[in-house]
Amino acid sequence: MLEIKNISFSYNNEPTLQNLSYAVAKGQNLAIIGESGCGKSTLLKLLYGIYDLDKGQISYDGKIILGPKYNLIPGENYVKYLAQDFDLMPYITVAENVGKFLSNANKKKKQDRINELLEMVEMETFANVKAQFLSGGQMQRVAIARVLALEPELLLLDEPFSHIDNFRRNSLSRKLFAYLTEKEITCVFATHDSNDVLAFADAVMIIKDGKMVQAGNPRLVFENPVNRYAASLFGDVNEIPSQLLQANLKQKSVQLVYPFQLKVTDQSKLKVTVRQSFFRGDHYLIEAVYEQGLLYFTHPNNLPKNALVYLEYVPNI
Repeated sequence: MLEIKNISFSYNNEPTLQNLSYAVAKGQNLAIIGESGCGKSTLLKLLYGIYDLDKGQISYDGKIILGPKYNLIPGENYVKYLAQDFDLMPYITVAENVGKFLSNANKKKKQDRINELLEMVEMETFANVKAQFLSGGQMQRVAIARVLALEPELLLLDEPFSHIDNFRRNSLSRKLFAYLTEKEITCVFATHDSNDVLAFADAVMIIKDGKMVQAGNPRLVFENPVNRYAASLFGDVNEIPSQLLQANLKQKSVQLVYPFQLKVTDQSKLKVTVRQSFFRGDHYLIEAVYEQGLLYFTHPNNLPKNALVYLEYVPNI
């Protein structure tokens, strides 16, 4: 189990992370999400042991992860960290990069391992190409293969698919997280992509200004965000007076509503005027205005500009 106990860290006396605590069971995936600069990458570096904590403790299976005050070379053998710079050797081949830290005692076993990993990241045809000739996305795929070569117990990934084209990243993310589950590798990954969080994470931690805003099961967090910031990390979100959404409600309050939770109806308290329609493949995202301001809702068809429609709140669409 990975245990993060009340940790805090500062850069040049400026608080970067404050009083974070969480525990991740062996073989589970924890997603770290939040706006740029919130502390996601710093947390991964602390988990790897690159920095010393101001206070608190990080441990894995009871073994404390220590920083540079205690370890001249950061990291433990059972922990691997993939940063956003990839750190590949440019003048050796893709296969040599992946097998760099594998034992040469059994060359066939080593080659089989390299082939297995390159196939997983769909880079087998580039095995003999030097890394300097790869695109950014190809480098990232090779870096993922290399960091998995020694089968770490704890894997730390910083935006692992940020340079990879959408048509390939979907396949790669499915293969990667299936592999981690099969091998029972604990993974902590920082991401901006809510699709990865909802599809592959067992738990999510939301960070803002170095503090944990919300954490737990991704679906429960998605369905019950504590504030607009938490909800907005999963996509567009509206703040709508509850009186416009619920009949006979007199108490004034504001409700967080995702666009897919609003449905066109014949009559309701929520009357809006369409401003724009955005095609999203299987639906349209409609931008509209009402007495309180701007809101968004989804609809199966395009709606004409300036059309007047009524909306109802359907929380479990």
